[in-house]
Amino acid sequence: MKVGLLAPPWIPVPPPSYGGIETVVDCLARGLTKAGHDVVVFTVGESEVPVPTRSVRDRAAGDRIGFGEVELSHAAWAYDCLADRDVVHDHTQIGPLWAVAAGRDRVVTTCHGPLAGDLRHVYGFYGSRLPVVAISHDQAARAPDVRVHSVIHHGVDPERFPSGRGDGGYLLFLGRMTPDKGAREAIEIARTCHRPLKIAAKMREATEFAYFHDEVEPLLGGDVEYVGEADVDDKLRLLADASALLNPIRWAEPFGLVMIEALACGTPVLTYATGSAPEIVEHGVTGFVCADHAELVAAVDRVDRLRREDCRAAVSEYFSTERMVADHIRLYETVRGEG
Repeated sequence: MKVGLLAPPWIPVPPPSYGGIETVVDCLARGLTKAGHDVVVFTVGESEVPVPTRSVRDRAAGDRIGFGEVELSHAAWAYDCLADRDVVHDHTQIGPLWAVAAGRDRVVTTCHGPLAGDLRHVYGFYGSRLPVVAISHDQAARAPDVRVHSVIHHGVDPERFPSGRGDGGYLLFLGRMTPDKGAREAIEIARTCHRPLKIAAKMREATEFAYFHDEVEPLLGGDVEYVGEADVDDKLRLLADASALLNPIRWAEPFGLVMIEALACGTPVLTYATGSAPEIVEHGVTGFVCADHAELVAAVDRVDRLRREDCRAAVSEYFSTERMVADHIRLYETVRGEG
């Protein structure tokens, strides 16, 4: 099957550091190619995904994230360049609108954000015209009026993640420097438990800097260290050496990719029972899914009882690239048959 993957124009594929959508596109491209399919990724010219690529923009438009005209132009070029594909899988927000307006068939789209607010209306429109993929059951359940064709969890290749023993002895916070991700609360939990904490977080936008300076920076020092935004190699090392990923998230994240990346390294996850977390973390086996702050504090002292091999096994069984690819191939075959 000839598959076209349309990535957003904001970050290269794969991302050099932070970039969940781009990580997923990279995994899909590699996995589909390994499964024997002819894959082309439409992305930006600096991308290094190891499959054929097409692009118009040489550099990622990271300084213009959210500019509609940038993404629309990117998508319009993409659909022209991917006209020979049996199926186009669109990972942008605006691209499906162009596909509908141009009368393109054999197109599927994945919603990577919450099905709420304006996005709920947008994907309600998309869902009535082409297959929409949700990335967790929680994401889909929050918008029952949106027609979701399939729920497909993300996956990673476990062999690309080191099997860590948690020798660093620290808790790790990994994410964006925003209140809803919970960096400040991670510090409070670590201090209460007398555990060292490393914070690796994306901090590029004004709101992220403001949160850091006002809420996080005053609490640094001693056993709490901000190590900056981790690139891929640093992220893997930090995850493998951590005793646990501390993920006190305060919003209904559609899918927490960082959680399966931690599990792939054998690192248990401590998180709240919100969003997709209960679909990813098996309570008492691969981590602890907690109801409140007090439960999360208590879970820190219990994490050493968990078996790191169970964490890696869960990824191989439920959250592998191979499983994700198989789910998408079934979807693509259905779409191609209807086209």
